[in-house]
Amino acid sequence: MSKISTAILRGVSGAFIANSGVGKIGMPAEYSAGIQQMAASGIPAMAKLPSDKFGTLLGYAETGIGAALLAPFVPNKLAGAALTAFSGGLMTMYFANPENTEADGIRPSQEGTSLAKDVFMLAIGLALMAQGGNSK
Repeated sequence: MSKISTAILRGVSGAFIANSGVGKIGMPAEYSAGIQQMAASGIPAMAKLPSDKFGTLLGYAETGIGAALLAPFVPNKLAGAALTAFSGGLMTMYFANPENTEADGIRPSQEGTSLAKDVFMLAIGLALMAQGGNSK
């Protein structure tokens, strides 16, 4: 992969995730609990975190992942691994809830489309991991 294509993959996904994370920091407790409930459907251990702080914790994690993707000194493998883990968690939420997919269990239903699109982040993370090296 060229340096330009790597910068595009890291820049676009990093800015998107960082922006999403910043928006969650300090969110109201009721929204935080709702996001936690969704997350726990795919990763049950998430239910053990304090529900009123879950959104803020998630926001800091997303902001950190976005920053790692945007920082050129963070190796592609490390940034890609963080993005792969994060998007893999989102995909578990997608597949754990039957209402997210059509009867075949793969294709997204109307309700599942917003999570199904996260497969692109998974692909970017895997590509960065496969590429290895630094983004410089």
